[in-house]
Amino acid sequence: MEKILSGNVALVTGSGRGIGRTIAETLATLGADIALHDMSETAPAEFGEASSLSAVADDFTKYGVRVTPVVADIGKEDDVLRLTHEVTDALGAITILVNCAGGDIAARGGKPQPNNALGIPPEDTRAIFDRNLIGTILVCQAVCPGMIERKQGAIVNIASVAAHFGTPSGSIYAVAKAGIVHYTRCLAAELREHNVRVNAVSPGPTFTARFAATRPTDPNMATDEGLVRYGTSQDIADAVAYFVSPAAKFVHGQVLSVDGGMCLYAY
Repeated sequence: MEKILSGNVALVTGSGRGIGRTIAETLATLGADIALHDMSETAPAEFGEASSLSAVADDFTKYGVRVTPVVADIGKEDDVLRLTHEVTDALGAITILVNCAGGDIAARGGKPQPNNALGIPPEDTRAIFDRNLIGTILVCQAVCPGMIERKQGAIVNIASVAAHFGTPSGSIYAVAKAGIVHYTRCLAAELREHNVRVNAVSPGPTFTARFAATRPTDPNMATDEGLVRYGTSQDIADAVAYFVSPAAKFVHGQVLSVDGGMCLYAY
């Protein structure tokens, strides 16, 4: 593939596994140096995707780019500042940021119980906001000043189709992702004059190891053919690759749903 991202340094949060890893792999094939991130060194092993974050980094050597693994809780400001310093020390200035870390995950792991608007425990509400909205904001606050100074950069925030309609289940996750959508628009308005592009991708149900392990699934939907199916991690990664590529040099402040047309609604 043409190395259209050669010379870039991409930080992809939540890239030890799942959608984030596929995004990082796709950007690496396009020539970007990669900072892999996860909550812990062993997080990629939770659903059997890799033995460790370091093992994922070792696997990336096949792409012929520089790669560094970084561990941090993006809901904590000190961790985020350390993360960004480690990345810049190892690879140089961050020119591409993909905020993929998140998930509908309770404070102690698993799904919140109950997981609706009124019954969700307060500690799970805070955990979901930290993993998704607060983490996205903190990482942007740490990375954007450098992009502003250089008058160049591309940011993609990963939201969800759940951000765009009311739902009786996973409500707080949906609210956090809706916050990411509007934060994307607000950040885009602020950074437009600085030539730093900001966009978002809203995936629909996407078949990952975590997805398969945490809910009932329809095997007939686990394919990459047609439109009536679950999404694949590659579907999401391709959308991110477009947003950070020169092909999207005049695309800014947009939200792209990648769901095969499952949710058709007016923005």
